[in-house]
Amino acid sequence: MGVIGIPICVQCGTASNPCRCKVVGPTIGFLAFAAAAVVEWPVGALVYCFRHVKGRRIMAHPAAVVYPLVSKAIPL
Repeated sequence: MGVIGIPICVQCGTASNPCRCKVVGPTIGFLAFAAAAVVEWPVGALVYCFRHVKGRRIMAHPAAVVYPLVSKAIPL
């Protein structure tokens, strides 16, 4: 029987909380990144066939926008 675990992401050296370490924000940010990537990467690949710049922007959206916004929104 296999166990599917949730990845735990840790970001140390941040000044957004007194502990100087974040666990919840980066972990939820990674999960949001993965969910957005499942949808946006195939769409971006299809758009890339016709419009290269637009397709690249769509495929970069999870890493450039989704992950940083979610990770920064939760200071823990």
